[in-house]
Amino acid sequence: MTADKKITIVTVAGPTASGKTACAIALARRLDGEIVSADSMQVYRGMEIGTAAPTAEEKAAAIHHGIGILSPGDTFSAAAWHSFAVETIDGICARGHLPLLCGGTGLYLDTLTKIGNYREESSGDEKLRAELYATAERDGNPALHAILTALDPEAAAVIHPNNVKRVVRAIEICKTTGHTKTEIDRMQRTADSPYREYRLLLTYHDRAVLYDRINRRVDQMLSAGLLEEAKRVLGLSGDTEPSQTAMQAIGYKELLPYFRGECSLSEAADAIRQSSRNYAKRQMTWFRRSDGYRLYCDTADGVMRPTEEIFAEAYRVVEACLRDPTACQTLIEPSIEE
Repeated sequence: MTADKKITIVTVAGPTASGKTACAIALARRLDGEIVSADSMQVYRGMEIGTAAPTAEEKAAAIHHGIGILSPGDTFSAAAWHSFAVETIDGICARGHLPLLCGGTGLYLDTLTKIGNYREESSGDEKLRAELYATAERDGNPALHAILTALDPEAAAVIHPNNVKRVVRAIEICKTTGHTKTEIDRMQRTADSPYREYRLLLTYHDRAVLYDRINRRVDQMLSAGLLEEAKRVLGLSGDTEPSQTAMQAIGYKELLPYFRGECSLSEAADAIRQSSRNYAKRQMTWFRRSDGYRLYCDTADGVMRPTEEIFAEAYRVVEACLRDPTACQTLIEPSIEE
């Protein structure tokens, strides 16, 4: 696809608790944009607190798409998100508005910008999937990951053993298509993307500043009613069935030992903080491999910058890119090699 026919999208990406939502809203209000969520957990209803989904006030400040559109029991994949995002972006453009993607699920974003014709590898096998989850429950996550290592060592090298959902999916692909996930990924990357993306990557000089934000947000979630929400989505309130999605989601699975009387609330909260910090670290590693403008939210000596200053820089960069796509290349930094 020629450059002049590409659809322009702006992306605000980065690790959890980095300030993506507020930044995207600020841009949407100034650039007449609509926000498309690229968060694999915020698509689920009833998990607003634990997934830090936009509040009612934030959704009133800018149009959001892809928030709370599924029940926790529904399955959702990168391919399903890709289809949803393509249709949503088309609608936003038809209204004459700017599509603004916002989220920390890097794989979702890459289906639009790095993969030309992303498609579902297979519809999956419900029986096989249940067996694989049972294996993880019975024998542990490392045992399940070992199965993937034997089938697709390249995929196993980049999927963490504790990311059970992705491990299961990769094994499913191998067993139902006859191809490894790695092989299919390579085939899907042969077509050109129809999008011209300007990506803002929110990041931090001092990781401790981000980790402090994460720790404080967990406290805010608990104060906002995370325990009650977790009981409901985990099927412990008596009026709902347990959700496999919630069982794997940070902020919920760590509370199970507390509900079972196996640890204190303080210990469970510490586990949520640790899981969230580990997730942020993985996200930062992922986005180091992305091209984009690295917008530092703290100073070089680790002091958090004023919010309005961050927003002003974000607007300056995006506005410059939209005004002159050629000149914007001087603002975009390449991926950082490990």
